Amino acid sequence: QLPLVESGGDLVQPGGSLTLSCAASGFTLDAYDLGWFRQAPGKEREGVSCATRSGAVTNYTDSGKGRFTISRNGVLNRVYLQMNSLKPEETAIYYCAAVRNPYYFSPSCSLSESRYNDWGKGTPVTVSS
Repeated sequence: QLPLVESGGDLVQPGGSLTLSCAASGFTLDAYDLGWFRQAPGKEREGVSCATRSGAVTNYTDSGKGRFTISRNGVLNRVYLQMNSLKPEETAIYYCAAVRNPYYFSPSCSLSESRYNDWGKGTPVTVSS
């Protein structure tokens, strides 16, 4: 299990913004496709966003398109999820996940949790007034 550590979760008002961060220590994230997932209380975990190794290809859940942005920083060895216009129903534990990809350039990345091998422990996001 890779040591992935999420941070940045917080209480935010509806319509507010938040940026989550996922850090790795002891290994480089460059060899991995990366994803963000969330699990709301009483619900199954769902994919939110992902990025290929190069970062050139990203994918978002339909509800996040236009509001969420995933980005990678190879120097800091981190991946971020910027979330804008947050809604109460997006209250959840947000997880970072990684899957090794032998190809630096890929045409797509997956929002299916079954594709990912390594997971962080999550960071809580609460959207409430």
